[in-house]
Amino acid sequence: MASFKPRTVICIGDIHGHISKLEKLWLNLQTALDPSEFTTALVIFLGDYCDRGPHTRQVIDFLIALPEKHPDQTHVFLAGNHDFAFAGFLGLLPRPSDGSELKDTWSEFEKSEEREGWYKGQGFEDMHVQSRRWAGKTRDRFVTYAVGVEYIGSIYDAGSTFQSYGVPHGSSDLMEAVPESHKKFLTNMVWVHEEEDVCIETEEGLKQCKLIAVHAGLDKWKSVNEQLELLRAKDTSFSRVQPLSGRKDVWNMPQELVDKQQTIVVSGHHGKLHIDGLRLIIDESGGYDYNHLAAIILPSKKIIRDTDIFSNQR
Repeated sequence: MASFKPRTVICIGDIHGHISKLEKLWLNLQTALDPSEFTTALVIFLGDYCDRGPHTRQVIDFLIALPEKHPDQTHVFLAGNHDFAFAGFLGLLPRPSDGSELKDTWSEFEKSEEREGWYKGQGFEDMHVQSRRWAGKTRDRFVTYAVGVEYIGSIYDAGSTFQSYGVPHGSSDLMEAVPESHKKFLTNMVWVHEEEDVCIETEEGLKQCKLIAVHAGLDKWKSVNEQLELLRAKDTSFSRVQPLSGRKDVWNMPQELVDKQQTIVVSGHHGKLHIDGLRLIIDESGGYDYNHLAAIILPSKKIIRDTDIFSNQR
């Protein structure tokens, strides 16, 4: 009987408009893996394709082309909090499932509207609060606590995304500038991906688990099943979707998953590379030039970076 060979799973961290890093990382993954493993891999992109880096448009072009270039791979494109806000600005988010309006999400953050310079242009009346914040412009300084970086202009660093499509930051012209293929990509992003029978190396040996991939993580204080239902349904009635944008409350595994020890939870978002048992956080770059873009390969848990140099580089 042939021995069982677990499928290769590749999880790629937040790209944030850095096309050269993505291209180098992809080449390094191709070099590091056996061709049969690479060509049939499940590749999960953990979200945040836009903002910060200068080439959002080129990054999405690269991602859209993957299924045709690598037809035997399976590609999963998770929505990050930045992508959620970008999609909402373009009018691509589903309507709230509870019958409410997208503008009903404004109230929780409205005290910050002036300070954050929320978008007030075309279409703002029917826009999710995070999209208004995303497209807004402010003169205040903000600190991204996950990576300790101060920045000016937008709390999402979205200016570079507008510029990559050839329009000024905050301009409604972006709605027309983004091609239909990109709108389709942003519409089809999933908020969560669940995969059965994923293997991972542990201290006890090779372990077969369920894998849950979600951009920020699962809230440790809430029911896992309830969160998964919200994510599968893409429920936009919340002003802040915690599994896409949370910090402390989604860093660790929910206790019900810790107790069972049968589920891998993999995320990006946090500007850190953190591996703790079955909790994997793969976002070494945080979207900044001076950091590495990283990926993890399962089952081995090997980390590959855009800056790696291989002696057999093709």
